[in-house]
Amino acid sequence: MKATLLLADYAVVSDGKLTIVGGGWSQTGPDASSFGIALLIQVPWDQANTVHSFSVELLDADGAAVVVEGDDGEQAVAFGGEFEVGRPPGIKPGTPLDFPVAVNSTPLPLEAGRYEWRLTIDGASRADWTLPFTVRSEEAS
Repeated sequence: MKATLLLADYAVVSDGKLTIVGGGWSQTGPDASSFGIALLIQVPWDQANTVHSFSVELLDADGAAVVVEGDDGEQAVAFGGEFEVGRPPGIKPGTPLDFPVAVNSTPLPLEAGRYEWRLTIDGASRADWTLPFTVRSEEAS
C-alpha cells in the first residue's frame, strides 16, 4: 500500500476528496494549538473488497507513545479503525483505489521537543508513513 500523510490546521473528507487548510507544517508551539491530519491511503487493485485496519499513534523522540490525561485516566494519543474499498464500475484493472482520512484534534498539551505521528496498516509500518514535527520552546519563539 502507498500512504501520504500531511499535518494541517484543518482537514476534512468530502465527496471522497481531502480538503486541507493550512497544510504542510512541521513546527508548532510553544502554545498548544488545534491541528488536523490528512491521510490518503492508496489500496492496490488486488486488495480491494478486503477489510484492512489502520492506526495512527503519536510518539515522542524516544519512540514511546504519548499519553495525555483524559476523562478515564491516561490515554495514548492515537486513532484508527477498519476500512474496505471497492472497485467502482468501469475503472481500469490495476488502478490503485483511494481511501482518504481526515482527523482534527483539539490542542494537545505537548512539551517542547520532537514528535512523530506513525501510521500502521494491517500491522505493518514504513519509514515514509510518519509525520515528524517539532514543538518549539518558549525560548525558541
